[in-house]
Amino acid sequence: MNDRPIDTLAIAVAQLNPTVGDIDGNTAKARAARAQAARDGADLVAFSELFICGYPPEDLVLKPALQVACRQAIEALARDTADGGPALLIGTPWLEDGKLTNAYCLLDGGAIAAVRRKVDLPNYGVFDEKRVFAPGPLPGPVNFRGVRLGVPICEDIWGSEVVETLAETGTELMIVPNGSPYWRNKDDVRLNIAVARVTESDLPMLYVNQVGGQDELVFDGASFGLNADRSLAFQLPAFTEQVTTVRWQRSGNRWRCVGGPVATLIGDGDREDYIACVLGLRDYVAKNGFKGVVLGLSGGIDSALVAAMAVDAIGAERVRCVMLPYRFTSQASRDDATALAKALGVQHDTVPIEATVQGLEQTLAPLFKGLPRDVTEENLQARARGTILMAVSNKFGLMVVTTGNKSEMSVGYATLYGDMNGGFNPVKDLYKTEVYRLARLRNQWKPDGALGPGGQVIPENIIARAPTAELRENQTDQDSLPPYDTLDAILERLVEREEPIAAIVAAGFDKDTVTRVARMLDLAEYKRRQSAPGVKVTLKNFGRDRRYPIVNRFKDSGAPLTAPDRALLKDNSASGKAEAFDF
Repeated sequence: MNDRPIDTLAIAVAQLNPTVGDIDGNTAKARAARAQAARDGADLVAFSELFICGYPPEDLVLKPALQVACRQAIEALARDTADGGPALLIGTPWLEDGKLTNAYCLLDGGAIAAVRRKVDLPNYGVFDEKRVFAPGPLPGPVNFRGVRLGVPICEDIWGSEVVETLAETGTELMIVPNGSPYWRNKDDVRLNIAVARVTESDLPMLYVNQVGGQDELVFDGASFGLNADRSLAFQLPAFTEQVTTVRWQRSGNRWRCVGGPVATLIGDGDREDYIACVLGLRDYVAKNGFKGVVLGLSGGIDSALVAAMAVDAIGAERVRCVMLPYRFTSQASRDDATALAKALGVQHDTVPIEATVQGLEQTLAPLFKGLPRDVTEENLQARARGTILMAVSNKFGLMVVTTGNKSEMSVGYATLYGDMNGGFNPVKDLYKTEVYRLARLRNQWKPDGALGPGGQVIPENIIARAPTAELRENQTDQDSLPPYDTLDAILERLVEREEPIAAIVAAGFDKDTVTRVARMLDLAEYKRRQSAPGVKVTLKNFGRDRRYPIVNRFKDSGAPLTAPDRALLKDNSASGKAEAFDF
């Protein structure tokens, strides 16, 4: 291998969609990317964090068989580089001296030329890497054909220590592999962190992020580069796989990107949320091998938006909708559901549940004799629908998609073993007001790559009607809940911001309403624990981000905050990056 310094360096940025545990498939993706990079004249291909096993592997990475398979794949890829083609920088779990680390390997000249290990292991928000990995030592650069490359791994650029060490030990260019999941408006967060490290180190940076869905996480790619003067070197698009070669040139002791592509990012939180939900659903269906999906179509806004997302994700021919009317289902709901199904081009079946619900009530009559009708009988409707949808799932091999939004999941306005039945929920992290916004948006805009039709796909009447579960005559959601604009504003403060009741009241909300909402949020924890996974789009979702005990007797009294209380809350917020970001 020639160690003579070179003046130009072509690096292929492999923004790809690996699958957790698919070592053979991920290795094949790496080889295909290398072949493309060779055609483009690249010297080096940079992949994302833990690419070989997929990210995040969670406890799967503790299996010795997976560790061995990853090592074998890395060694095989290293042998490939004996052909004189592009070298590889690729992420993998790495077991050495009894320690399992999150590593980034340089493969060149037919060998594993260098290994660097992640130092700062995130342990907040959706991350728990300290559970499975040991931290690596502070790294120096790797020598690639005479160029000293620093390879801090994802969280290693959150603080300054790793990058400072790399700068002090002669690094010329940083390549940062990431498994950075999407949340709304995250582009600016990443860019600000990268700019801070470039400013401190006076070094250019190439930031490569993976793309695709993994359970409830969606990775949006949006890989980019910065020159040492903090100018944008290149920008790849979000939410799409791409292998792009960017060329760097040495001028004196500085490297600068020459003519890098600059894609326009979406830059609109609602559009990004919609695309993230579609991508998360698409990959959940594809990576788990489902033939298609089925969902209950009620004529309401939530199931309408989910149906549109499902068609955009996997195509109308793989989406089956079932209308399950009961005596309280209005003709308007039936008509709207039919119009929606027609606009989307999906198969639409109608299965009345009158006989099913009556049969359940007759079965239970001896047990309920002399007791008044209440929510129990209402829930039988939802549970009858859930059972029928699960039967369709079993018979036709389709995954049930459930449609409860974050407002409902927050306050328990959902029925266990009924409308909560399902394998996945693309709108689980969208509040009701956001569901309405995205429905209006989809009628005006079709995302690139969406498989559904353009134009208005959600009937205006669905958007305009007052939301209702139609479990009794003339019912609306506001019979049981505060207006959604008020409810969602309170929930955002309780869930995302973890604000005390007193602080929310001080912001102008009615104390009784806030206290009631907080109480419903606490009581619904047992339901959320049994809910389907769903796409994360907010700073704090129900799932990996927010892990509350079901048995929990703490109650916020709502007492006014003293000055020391406010100071303490401010200090905690400022010092805890888990509360601010999950980079």
